[in-house]
Amino acid sequence: MESAGPDNGSARAPSQDDGAAAAGDAAEAARYSQRLLNEGHERAEGHRCPICFLFVELPMDKHSVINVCCMTRVCNGCELAAQQRGLRGCPFCRSPHPSDDASVLAMIQKRVRKEDAEAIKHLGDKYCYGKLGLKKDVPRAIELLTEAAELGSLSAHCNLGARYYTGEGVDEDKPKGIRHWQQAAMKGDVLSRHSLGLSEFNNENCELAVQHFMISAKMGYEYSLNAIREMFMKGQATKAHYAEALRGYGNAVEEMKSHQREEAKRVGV
Repeated sequence: MESAGPDNGSARAPSQDDGAAAAGDAAEAARYSQRLLNEGHERAEGHRCPICFLFVELPMDKHSVINVCCMTRVCNGCELAAQQRGLRGCPFCRSPHPSDDASVLAMIQKRVRKEDAEAIKHLGDKYCYGKLGLKKDVPRAIELLTEAAELGSLSAHCNLGARYYTGEGVDEDKPKGIRHWQQAAMKGDVLSRHSLGLSEFNNENCELAVQHFMISAKMGYEYSLNAIREMFMKGQATKAHYAEALRGYGNAVEEMKSHQREEAKRVGV
């Protein structure tokens, strides 16, 4: 058998250039990791209710409604206030609410044709679960979610992150899933930030996990606060960590409160 040597090109000894390239890659990775922890400490502006301008409470799906006519997320407090004023359509754009699944789908598709990222993500969700009369089609859903993410939908990035990380509906690719979470987290997506914390915790990187959980806890995410508390109880985080997270969480929750929102909770909106 012919030996592999420098003359036949099958292999070569590492050069100084290889070492420089590796060092450059390591430096770039370190800079990106620092950016990841330095950016995204404020929630995305799209997470504000467009009527009262307060950030929607978390989890957003519980405390707000997406109006498919204009793809705006309106908090339950403003939804209730609109109903009390006698408004029966969208509180934001005043369009009549769709009367059936076909009307809902038509409104979403109209926004999709205008390349509305959230509408495309919304349509992807419907294909994923076979809703609004659509046949369940996960590959089509992934295509739509990917398109929405490319157009800037943070929720699409978050969804894709979870799917690639767990292999739900796609071939498992944890690094790809993490990259989706990272892109969304750096722009203020709370659930993506929390997911990065879980990923680091599962890899026994407790210090990094605490840093990610701290960011999302300070944005008002109770699950992140609870994660830090559990880590503190197990000796994986300090008392100071938990105290800081608790203060930040409390401040964020207080800033999201309003009389209308409290009334909406009381009456079950």
